[in-house]
Amino acid sequence: MSSEKKNVAMSSVIAAVFITAFKLIIGLTTMSLGIISEALHSALDMVAAIITYFSVKVSDRPADRDHNYGHGKVENLSALIETVLLLVTCVWIIYEAINRLTSGHVHIEVTYWSYIVVITSIIIDFTRSRALFRVAKKHNSQALEADALHFSTDIWSSAVVLFGLIAYQFLGLKNADSIAAIFVAAIVLYVSYQLGKKAIDVLLDKSPHDTLKIVRTILNKYPQIKHFHSLKARTAGADTFIKFNVHFDPELSLRQVHEVCDRIEEDIQSQIKRSEVYIHPEPDEISHTENEEEDMN
Repeated sequence: MSSEKKNVAMSSVIAAVFITAFKLIIGLTTMSLGIISEALHSALDMVAAIITYFSVKVSDRPADRDHNYGHGKVENLSALIETVLLLVTCVWIIYEAINRLTSGHVHIEVTYWSYIVVITSIIIDFTRSRALFRVAKKHNSQALEADALHFSTDIWSSAVVLFGLIAYQFLGLKNADSIAAIFVAAIVLYVSYQLGKKAIDVLLDKSPHDTLKIVRTILNKYPQIKHFHSLKARTAGADTFIKFNVHFDPELSLRQVHEVCDRIEEDIQSQIKRSEVYIHPEPDEISHTENEEEDMN
């Protein structure tokens, strides 16, 4: 496994443990629903960060006899688990916030520690999300991307909680904290939808349209290719698997066809990192073109 991926994943676990403990202590001390909801959000982020660490570790294992395409989908499964955890958080936050709004029983003790914990959280979340996004982009890791999205979401939710604390203490708005908690839940729900949809798409082998577009563009640049068809692509973690059939002039030698296929593979892999390309060359003859659907558009 890449030591860079391992280190950034572990640092996220450490950061999540610290933030969760800090928020929970201050939240229970001040009875701020906004901070408590943030603590639970961070607690699930901590679990998600741990899952991410182990999923990244497993996903980078090479293919074996039982897993011919590697272990990449462990990352996507990890992202889906994170989505479920986030949804559980939202249900509790919304329930408790509505209960406080309808009952009117709200008592929060806002201290300077309330502001310290929220501001500290924003600073840590900002630095962690930037580091995670950088490594996720470099290694095409959905698990690290999901973790980065968690930390970046915490920045906005913490900012909402900070506003709720200020409104409660200085403007006398008793419901500001509960309303802030609902906003946090709304943000988390949106992120959960994005994460869940992307993870499910990969687990169900949905074709990555950007990948197909890149491959079509590359294939259209080769004059030796008469036409191509049966273009398919799927992703598993950081890996992308691409396959297609190409038709060549039957007068070309096997060596010439092989050289062109090698160049095509190199071109695709230069634009789509960690991709495996399977090319099936065919002679452009009537017997090979009947009943085949061209994939030129």
